[in-house]
This record gives sequence, structure tokens and C-alpha cells, in this order.
Amino acid sequence: MIQAPDLPQWAALVTGILLLGGAIAALIGSIGLVRMRSFYDRVHPPTIGSSMGVVLIAAASIVCFSVLRARPSVHEVLIVVFVTLTTPVTFMLLGRAALYRDSAESDDRMPPSR
Repeated sequence: MIQAPDLPQWAALVTGILLLGGAIAALIGSIGLVRMRSFYDRVHPPTIGSSMGVVLIAAASIVCFSVLRARPSVHEVLIVVFVTLTTPVTFMLLGRAALYRDSAESDDRMPPSR
């Protein structure tokens, strides 16, 4: 059962704009991931999709389901909190693993140390 036809026009417009913004943020992060050369450079662009993209898509979901159910829908806030908390930890562990691998192999692709 699809409730999307019951969504008022103003809510559909706001939801669509937020979804489009989130999709564009995810696309920009994905393009950056493809265009960067080294692993250490590639760690940064996906954070755009996992931060701004997730926030905008969750906001669109909050608006849509709050209007459809006529009560606040804040389940998506938990998704944003968990993604915001776990993504930096994941990238930090990936970076440390890459540094360990490159130092063990004496690879010259390592970023310069301070």
C-alpha cells in the first residue's frame, strides 16, 4: 500500500528537494572517490555522502512520514546519529590499517609525517 498520493503538494516539494540534495551530495562524494589517486586521498570524499547526504535524506524521510502519519516521526534521527558516530571511526581504522600496511612494506605512497 503506497501512501505517497496522500502527501500534500508542499510536503512532496520539500521532500523532493531534500532527497535531491542528499542524492547530489552522495554523487559528489562518489565522484570524488573515483577521481582521487591514492588511498589516503580517497578517504575524504565519501564523508560528504555519509554526512550531508544522510542528513538530507533522513530529513526528507522525517518530513514525509511526519506529514503522512500526522505525528512526529523521529526514528531517522537515530540513523543519523549512528552513521555520524560510526563513519569517522571506520575511516580512522581504515587509515591506520593502510599506514601499517605501507610502513610494513616500506611503500613510498605514505603521506609525509609531521
